[in-house]
Amino acid sequence: MNDSQKKKTAYRLDTSQSRRLYQQSLKLLPGGNTRHTAIFAPYPVYAKSGNGCRVIDVEGEERIDFINNYTSLILGHSNPKILEALRNQIERGVCFGMPTESEIELASLIVERIESIDKLRFCNSGSEAVMLAIKAARAVSGKHKIAKFEGAYHGSYDYAQVSENPLPGEWGDPESPASVAEVSAAPSVKEDVIVMPWNNPKACEAIIEKNKRQLAAVLIDPLPARLGFISPRPGFLEAIRDVARQNHILIIADEVLTFRLSFHGASHSHALAPDITVLGKIIGGGFPIGAVGGSDVVMEVFDHTRNQKVHHGGTFNANPISMRAGLATMRQLTPQAFGQLNLMGDYLRDNLNQLFKRKKLRAQVTGQGSLFFFHPTDRELLDYRSMVHSVKDPSFHNRLAHEMLANGIITSPSLGVGCLSTPMKNEDLDAYINALEISLSSLSW
Repeated sequence: MNDSQKKKTAYRLDTSQSRRLYQQSLKLLPGGNTRHTAIFAPYPVYAKSGNGCRVIDVEGEERIDFINNYTSLILGHSNPKILEALRNQIERGVCFGMPTESEIELASLIVERIESIDKLRFCNSGSEAVMLAIKAARAVSGKHKIAKFEGAYHGSYDYAQVSENPLPGEWGDPESPASVAEVSAAPSVKEDVIVMPWNNPKACEAIIEKNKRQLAAVLIDPLPARLGFISPRPGFLEAIRDVARQNHILIIADEVLTFRLSFHGASHSHALAPDITVLGKIIGGGFPIGAVGGSDVVMEVFDHTRNQKVHHGGTFNANPISMRAGLATMRQLTPQAFGQLNLMGDYLRDNLNQLFKRKKLRAQVTGQGSLFFFHPTDRELLDYRSMVHSVKDPSFHNRLAHEMLANGIITSPSLGVGCLSTPMKNEDLDAYINALEISLSSLSW
C-alpha cells in the first residue's frame, strides 16, 4: 500500500471515529444501522460532509462519491441553488397542516416532462409510491394480481418484494419462475404476484396470457438495478407493452431510479407509455420524496370529489422542504445537463470495458446514461439468474469497496451499482478507472 492509499484508510484504525460510532450504534440500532443498503463489514465509514462530487468522512479523508446516496443526488452534494431554496423556505416554515404553492409548481414541472402523466400525488418514498401505484391499479381494474420481473427491486411493500432476491433453490422453471415471498410477509402474498423472466418475451407473453383475467398490472423497471442494469433486449419492453395493452392490463413504470436517465425519463425512451408512473429519488433534491402519477382516469381513484377508491394521507406528503429542493434540482436538469451526464456515462463504461479487454480481466460494465454496474465476470448477462450465477464470491463487492475507499473512491459495499453526478469531470471518471484497476490488482483479480 503506497502513501496515497494510506491516507484513505484511517477508518480502519482501532482508534477511528467510524469504529467508535459503529460500536455506539450497535447499542441503539439493530445491526448498527437503519437501512440495509448501508451495511459494510466489519463496519461502515461515517460521513461528515459533502460538496460537489466529494464526501469527507469523520476521519477527515476526502473521496469521490460514485454512489450519491444510491442515485438520489444527481447534482451532487451541497448544490448552491438547492441550499438557497432551502434557506428561503426554512425561514418561512418547514411543514404545515395545509398545502403550499410549491407542490403545484413541482407537479406542473413533472406533468410537463412526462407525457403519460396528467395528474400526480406526492408521498415520502419510492416504496410508498409503488404501493400506491399497485393500489390504484387494483382499484381501476377491479382485478387483484400484479406481474413483476424476477430479481427486480421495487421497495418494501409486501407484494413488490416478492422474488426480489430469490435463491437458486427457489427459482423454479426458467420459463415460469416461482413466486417467492419474504418470510416477513403473509404466505398468501405470493399467490397474488406473478413472476416473469427478464429478456424472455415469449415466456412473458405466455405468462400474461395465462393470467390475464386476474392481472391488474405489470410492474416494470426499464433498467432494474438489482438485475445489474442489464438492458432490455431490443423489442422486449415493447412486447410486454403490447401484450398488456391487448389484454387490458395496466402498465406501471417504476422510474424511482431511472428517471435520471433522460429529460423525459426511461419510459419515454422505450415508448412504454405507462398508465401509471412511479417517481422518487432525484425529484426530491436530496430529501424524502415519492410520487405516483398517471392518466386522469387512473388518478381519479384518489379524487375525493369524484370517484375516490384509494385513501391516501401522510403527515409529510408534499412538505415544502422536499418540494423546494426538488424544484431547485429539476430546474437545473435541462436536456443539456442530461446530455453531458450521459456522455460521461458512455465515457466511463467504454473506457472500463476497454481496460478489461486490454488487461484480459474477467469483468464487464453494464448500464445506461449516468448509471453503471460493475460485474466481476465476462460471461454473457441476460437476466437475474445469469447475474447470480456470475458471482462466485459473495464477499467480493465488500472487499472491493474497501480497496476503492483506499484509492479515494466511494462505491457500494454490496452491489456493483454506481452513478454519476453533474459536478463530475472527466478527471473524476479517470480517477475511478485508475482506482478500479489498482483495486482489482490488489485483490489478485
